Amino acid sequence: MIPATPLRRPSLLDRAIASALLMITPEYRNVRRRQRGNGRSSTPTLAQPPAMPLETIELMGERIRIARQRLAGAPTVLLICPLPQSIVAFAPIWPALAARFDLVAVDLPGFGRSSGGLEWMTFAAQGRFLKALIEQLGLVRPHLVAPDVGMAAAVACVGENPAIAASLVIGDGPAIAPSSNGSIINKLVTSGFWRFMVAMAGAATFVEAGNQLGYVNYTPNALEVDDYIRSYAGRVGPICRWFRDYPASLATTDPLLAQLDLPVQLFWGRHDALLDVENASRLQQRLPRAQLQVLENAGHYSYQDAAEAFSNLVIRWVEGEHLRL
Repeated sequence: MIPATPLRRPSLLDRAIASALLMITPEYRNVRRRQRGNGRSSTPTLAQPPAMPLETIELMGERIRIARQRLAGAPTVLLICPLPQSIVAFAPIWPALAARFDLVAVDLPGFGRSSGGLEWMTFAAQGRFLKALIEQLGLVRPHLVAPDVGMAAAVACVGENPAIAASLVIGDGPAIAPSSNGSIINKLVTSGFWRFMVAMAGAATFVEAGNQLGYVNYTPNALEVDDYIRSYAGRVGPICRWFRDYPASLATTDPLLAQLDLPVQLFWGRHDALLDVENASRLQQRLPRAQLQVLENAGHYSYQDAAEAFSNLVIRWVEGEHLRL
């Protein structure tokens, strides 16, 4: 992972705007209490992210960033990026998973460091992309590990292509209607004014607000933050279209839930301030073959807040637990 020079980071103005936004976000008070209770430090959890073999491929007219570490004969695991992050967010869990699996990660088109614009801002479009990616890379029934926006894409993909994956590991994301959202998600979904203001504030503010609201333990380092800001520089406007079309997209994934007749491991951060943990129990009730693990001391970015527990969850699941459902 080659650092950019100079590294991009939120300015004082970006931090001030993010803080002002969070002051009118009721869930933030609970997040701050949890952060203080955990003794969360401003010092990065990792001095730098573990190395990932990043590369760019061409697919469906876009330049797509992936990471791939092959392990012959091992099960294939496909990690799908979250928002407002990128596949670099998987660096804390990458070494543990790469030691056991044929491992791939992807920045969806329009997210992370992959190209793409408004045409990709629906769950269905991202689901079609995942199908094409799996076929182009020659992945044979991978296990899809998909938080946040990746979860919506994975459900859309497998709902339309039931045999394409061995299992789903999904959480902290949308798929069920109605979705129990935090107030900041509801603002972006229902208010053109809020979408305009967030787009005008820009990528660094967007990332800073996410970092303040999404973690209860983990503190990202400068390389991670730089990658996230570069991922969304000049692109927050199109991302807001994803939120605008959120209800219509949910209407496409919700009917698919009952058809997902494959093993599903649900996970959720107990202190997720963006998508309430209530979504997890409702999803478990709707999915034919699902089990749930709530990560007790984690927020929305549970794969980083509880990186060891999350890695162990994926390892247990892929290496045998999914066969019992």
